Amino acid sequence: MINFNNIVKKLWNKWWKVMFKSDIYDIIDPEKKPEYQSQVDKIIYRLKAEEYIITLKAWVYVIPSDEDRNLNSIDLLEKYFLKLLKKYIISEVWTYYYIGWTKALEFHMKDYSLPLRISIINAQVQKKIKIGHFEIHFKILYGRKQGKKVKLFPQFEKYTQEKDILWIKFKLACLELALIESALIEDIHLWINIWLLSKTIKKYEKIFSYDIFYEIGKYKYNMAFNRLKELSKPLSSDVYQVCLEVIKKNGWCFVGEWLRNL
Repeated sequence: MINFNNIVKKLWNKWWKVMFKSDIYDIIDPEKKPEYQSQVDKIIYRLKAEEYIITLKAWVYVIPSDEDRNLNSIDLLEKYFLKLLKKYIISEVWTYYYIGWTKALEFHMKDYSLPLRISIINAQVQKKIKIGHFEIHFKILYGRKQGKKVKLFPQFEKYTQEKDILWIKFKLACLELALIESALIEDIHLWINIWLLSKTIKKYEKIFSYDIFYEIGKYKYNMAFNRLKELSKPLSSDVYQVCLEVIKKNGWCFVGEWLRNL
């Protein structure tokens, strides 16, 4: 086990600045010897007491700058939320995910405000993590293709792209997929952002990849396409026509609650 001063130096060399308790354990006692457990806990207590680390939530810490020590808990969490989000994503699903729904569309539209709720679409993890007033929802979504129930992430992974969001790289649903997902009700307590959908249609109607709309339409997103059809009617004849054709081709039945994952 290394001494306290060396532990502090190693912490300061962690450029990411957000750490789980297990990360600090790895620094203090890489071999994870049971007989050192009590001593490791005392060192973590001392690190907190001397503000070498500050608690963001249970078992999650930030290595603060001098400026950070003067921030209240809410402002500190907001400053480091995206780093913490990326750390949770890596911990839970590694690179097999994409940020979806309305926040993905907002990111495409250069709105980098922090979301109170963000959906991480993946193929394995279904859980909710609450951090202060933020919620991270890891979601497994299902659709149907040729009459069979399928997980949507493996089908849609090719419709993702990596973007820098405030200097941190995240995988987002592509513009077309984000638009379609945002036209669905993600939660009964959340409204569909009609203004955002309209603005996106008007801004990007000439550069949408319409083939992607047809491909996604195979998974019975008819409710979303129906909403986009009605919304685009006075805004874009191209989007309106594609939505109409997708609905006709894939049937008029609407998406059920199971697809919304409520």
